[in-house]
Amino acid sequence: MSRSTTEIYFRTVESKWDDEIASDMDLLERLVYRSNLLGSDAYINNTGGGNTSSKLKETDPLTDEEVEVVWVKGSGGDLRTAKKPNFASLYQQRLLNLQDIYQSKENTGLKTPAEDSMTEMYPHCTFNLNPRAPSIDTPLHSFIPYKFVDHTHPVPVIAIATANKGPQLTKEIYGDDVVWVDWMRPGFELGLKLQETIENNPGIKGIVLGGHGLINWANDDKECYELSLELINQAADYLSNHEKGEESYGGEKYQSLKKDERRAVLAEVLPFLRGQVSQQNQFIGTIQDDDLTLQFINSKDAPNLAELGTSCPDHFLRTKIKPLYVEWNPQEDSLEDLKSEITSGLEKYREDYADYYNNHSDEDSPDMRDPNPTVILIPGLGMVTWGKNKSESRVTAEFYTAAIGVMRGAESVAKYTAISKQEAYDIEYWALEEAKLQRMPPEAELSRQIIAVIGAGSGIGKDLVPKLIDEGATVIALDLKEDAANGTAKEVLDDIGMGIGVAGSGISGSGDIIGLECDITDRKSVQEAMHEIVIAYGGLDNIAVTAGLYPTPDQAGNVSDSAWDKSFSVNVKGNFIVADEASKIWKAQNLKGSMVITTSANAVVPKAGSFAYDTSKSAANHLVRELAISLAPNIRVNGVAPATVVEGSSMFPRDRVKASLTKYGIEFSDEESTESLRDKLAEFYASRTLTKKPITLEQQTEAIFQLLSTKLENTSGHIIPVDGGLKEAFLR
Repeated sequence: MSRSTTEIYFRTVESKWDDEIASDMDLLERLVYRSNLLGSDAYINNTGGGNTSSKLKETDPLTDEEVEVVWVKGSGGDLRTAKKPNFASLYQQRLLNLQDIYQSKENTGLKTPAEDSMTEMYPHCTFNLNPRAPSIDTPLHSFIPYKFVDHTHPVPVIAIATANKGPQLTKEIYGDDVVWVDWMRPGFELGLKLQETIENNPGIKGIVLGGHGLINWANDDKECYELSLELINQAADYLSNHEKGEESYGGEKYQSLKKDERRAVLAEVLPFLRGQVSQQNQFIGTIQDDDLTLQFINSKDAPNLAELGTSCPDHFLRTKIKPLYVEWNPQEDSLEDLKSEITSGLEKYREDYADYYNNHSDEDSPDMRDPNPTVILIPGLGMVTWGKNKSESRVTAEFYTAAIGVMRGAESVAKYTAISKQEAYDIEYWALEEAKLQRMPPEAELSRQIIAVIGAGSGIGKDLVPKLIDEGATVIALDLKEDAANGTAKEVLDDIGMGIGVAGSGISGSGDIIGLECDITDRKSVQEAMHEIVIAYGGLDNIAVTAGLYPTPDQAGNVSDSAWDKSFSVNVKGNFIVADEASKIWKAQNLKGSMVITTSANAVVPKAGSFAYDTSKSAANHLVRELAISLAPNIRVNGVAPATVVEGSSMFPRDRVKASLTKYGIEFSDEESTESLRDKLAEFYASRTLTKKPITLEQQTEAIFQLLSTKLENTSGHIIPVDGGLKEAFLR
């Protein structure tokens, strides 16, 4: 019988190198290949962290002479997804010559300014006008006298690097093959230290960077890659042989709630929690509640270990100096107790962060950043991470997961240590890091917004979803038909190169959009959808309802009583049920939001044979006004009233289009395509307007977007017509 994951954590990694694939690549392509292999496993390297390099012979475009060029992962790149344009290229000799410049700057005694100023020199070393900005780790690669260098952040090696007996453990695990270098901030000085260490220890294969990670090298790229794995596996084997299993982190203090129970509690508490952490900047959430994460959070030592914070620079830039650990007993305390602990815990966390900033900042420091935590640990429930979008919150979860493994390993063989608060501050508020933040483009209009689109499987809703994604929103595509909702989500994710979102997985949600089934006439269905939305993203800001029902009359032009009921159920009551259930989330969050209901020009323009639809849409118009009053001041409610939109509408199947054309005496042929028939009908409807132009999906989605955005933040309780100028619908 195999041991459970909570009994053994550290695993060995296997080579994925394929000679058949690599043999057809040039050396630069092989650098990309090697990088992607190392970046494909978060156990080996964090998203966006680590770097690789190759020193290659290139032809100088100015002299036609052969020169040595360092190709190294550029600033902001990610090893897993990197392609050629993500690598900087620099003249190797020019980089080496910078050592003389650094020496003269260092002699002034101002080490930090000297260190920072060197990054301004890297562009002068650029080969062939490569626009990719070099990483601050460039000297680490240049100053190592080997052709190929890998710098990674493997969990087992960082566990050794953060142990208080790190140097002794390094010697015990690697003998004379790998040596230890004490913690140093990444940059020029560390590059010089590595160069000196290699000179003083001829024949070594790698270096454990105290508190940081692993760097190793070779004169063959495949050998370098496989050496990386070999050194990782040596550390993993050592740690697995010292595993404490169920006694890790001091053993269990709390028991986890069963999955369904903890998800129910999280669905209740997450909107409240999101509102609390979003008082300065709005966040999107991710839940992680797998067995290994819960084992740490439920343990006796978790509060003290969490308080120490992370050590690897890449970790705490995402996770902040430390997480918030919520002291809550899942077996004894109530939900109200949990909310109380969250409130008091956040107050203390913000005070601690302000003290951290004030105690370590100086007059040149940037302003204090958001003092709210990005990682929150709750016994019995799991870890909740926050970011400006889903991707960032998932990466934060990935980073703290790695930190948990690091603490597990370090505590199994020694004592876990973190770098000093001053060192942590100097990196978090490093001028170079601040400059990187300032260079980032401004956030999109709907960034940090979670938006549910109901009726996303077709028509206006389907066209609206990619518009919202392009504007930075996190979107839930809901439709009566699950396949249609997932189809819309998949189309969007395929366009941006991601897989379809799946709510309810170990790490909730898979991207900026998920598809969900929802029948808005069934309160239970709406409740289940709201539950999934909260579990996937932590809350909800805006809703756009584009779902509607046009009951088709029989041949005599009559609509059955049941069709009348269904029309009002979808077009009126369904909108109310959605608002009523969403209001529970909105109230708990106490954040600004909005709701847009798609009504119709028919709500004010009587039309023969359309009694049920027209009167239901008239009722929907008034529902907008009622909801605007009841949900104020935080939630704005408005409507968009299109004239008939034939394009892409599920309410205009071929038979209905033909019936309408016949009704209006418009000639057509049965051989014509459905789209051609729809175009004829749209042109007829356009002829009755002042602009004489068909109403398009794009015009409707733009109106909804404007109402969801801050551009109309003082508009509530109104119906915006998008009808081409129907004089019959003029305000009266």
